Amino acid sequence: MQSGRIAIIGCGGRTALGFDRVSTAAAVRAGIPALAEHPYMIDRFGNPMRVARDLGLDPLLAGARRLVDLALPAAHEALRPIQGQQGLSPVRLLVCTGEPRPGQSESFAAVLVEALREALGPRIGTVAHLARGHAGGLLALALGAQAIREGRTQLALVGGVDSYLHPETLEWLDDLEQLHSEQNLYGFCPGEAAGFVLLASSDLARSAGIRPLLDLAGVGYGRETNLIKTEGICLGEGLSDAFRMAAPPESPKVDRILCDMNGERYRGNEYGFAAIRNPTLFRNAADFETPADCWGDIGAASGPLFVCLAAEAEARNYSKGLQTLVWASSEQGLRAAALLRRM
Repeated sequence: MQSGRIAIIGCGGRTALGFDRVSTAAAVRAGIPALAEHPYMIDRFGNPMRVARDLGLDPLLAGARRLVDLALPAAHEALRPIQGQQGLSPVRLLVCTGEPRPGQSESFAAVLVEALREALGPRIGTVAHLARGHAGGLLALALGAQAIREGRTQLALVGGVDSYLHPETLEWLDDLEQLHSEQNLYGFCPGEAAGFVLLASSDLARSAGIRPLLDLAGVGYGRETNLIKTEGICLGEGLSDAFRMAAPPESPKVDRILCDMNGERYRGNEYGFAAIRNPTLFRNAADFETPADCWGDIGAASGPLFVCLAAEAEARNYSKGLQTLVWASSEQGLRAAALLRRM
C-alpha cells in the first residue's frame, strides 16, 4: 500500500489562449482575453454570441471528436515526464466531462474515452469517466490520489475536457438566459478547453528522478442543495465543506486563490458566504483570480487547468506564496477544492 505525499509530476493544457500550458498560463498572467464573436451562432437578441473559441479547431467540428482534439495535446503534454521511464505500471486515466445537457449525445462519453485510450497507447491501463461538470476534475484528483495511496496504481492521469460550443448547447444556454451580452451582463461567455494532471507518490517521483511540480496537499468536496436556477438561496455550505476538507484549520494560510467564477451572481454570492464561513483560511479572501475572464467558462476543464496555472507559477517563480487553493462549483451541486503546496 502506498502512503505519504502525492506529487503532481506533469501538467498539460489546451485552451482558447494557447495550445499548451506555458502559452495559456502566460496569457492568463497577462490578462489577455480570448473572447470574440462566434462565426455563425446568433443569440435571442439578434447578436453574434460572444464565446472563447479554440481557433485551431474547425468551427463546424462537434460532438466527441471536438473533445478528443482538445484533450489529446493536453494529455500528451502531461505524460511527458514519464516518457522513456521503464518499469512503471500502466497509468490509471480518469476523465471528467460536462454534466448531462443538450449537445452531448448518449454515446459521446464512450466515443471520447475509447479514442483517448487508443491514441495514448499501451501505457494507459484502467479508464474511468465522470460527467460531473466544473468541480468534477478536482473530484477526479481525489480519486486518483486515493488509488495511488491504496496501491491500485503507481500513476494517475486526471483530466477534464469540455466545450460549450456545440450549437445545441449554445441555444440551450441562450434559452436559460445564461449567455453574457450587453442585454445580459450577468451571464457568462462559453469556452472550451482541456487540462490534464499526472499524479504519483512523492517516493516514486524521487526514485524515478522526476522533479515534482507541486504537492497535492489536500482535496475536498461537498454538496450544495440550493442550486443555481432554483428559488433556493445558496449560503455556501457545500463549498465551505470542500474548503475545510481540502485545508484543515491547522493548515498555513492560503496565498493564492484560483476559481471558476464566471460573471454569474450566484457563484460570486456563494464564494462570499463560503469565505465568511472560513475566516482563517485565506491570507486575503478578496484576492481571488478568475481565469474565465480570459478563457471563458470551460466547465469540466476548470480544475485541472487551475492546477496547470499554479504549476507554471511555481516553475517560473511568480507564485504568491507557499499555498494555492483552487475550487470549482458544478451546477448540479458538486463542490470541490484542492490545496496545492510548493514542494
